[in-house]
Amino acid sequence: MADETNRRPLPATGWAVLGLLSFGEELSGYDLKKWSDRSLRFFYWSPSFSQIYSELKRLEKAGYASSRLIAQETGTRDKRVYRITDEGMTAVRDWAREAPVDPAVLKHGPMLRLWLGHLLEPEQMREVLLRQREFAETMRLGAVADAEAAEQEASWAYPALTLKWAERYYASERDLAAAMLDDIEALATERGTRP
Repeated sequence: MADETNRRPLPATGWAVLGLLSFGEELSGYDLKKWSDRSLRFFYWSPSFSQIYSELKRLEKAGYASSRLIAQETGTRDKRVYRITDEGMTAVRDWAREAPVDPAVLKHGPMLRLWLGHLLEPEQMREVLLRQREFAETMRLGAVADAEAAEQEASWAYPALTLKWAERYYASERDLAAAMLDDIEALATERGTRP
């Protein structure tokens, strides 16, 4: 049993890793990274390997996860796999039910650069928005593909829903970038700065 000092003070990454374990499978750090890349990255972020392994140690120390070594058939190094404990399942369930709903924080690099448009040439601003539109469409297509794969797993019904949200979000980002390109054209025409 974890002592009281280790019961709740987890960073968001810890809750995300514990949440990935809550689907009931025994997973390695590599597996957790793959799963986060196929779901979390579309709406939160995908933790790095070092963050995942750091959180796994923290979760074990808190009694929220356990691990064991599995011998590899290929003769390579043994693999450590992790499983959520009953205490970890209770903790992540309580966190999901009780954590305050934090408003989304928008840190939009392309908009920051556009905000500084007076320091750029119009063509540079267009290029930033074209890259943003391309990035958003790539992310949208990735969310669609991962949602289709997630829908094949009964336990991934809710992650599949978040991937549908991600598809819609990135479609709107793509469309916003396209609209901003039109706005830049209109502004350039108005100011007579069209190249």
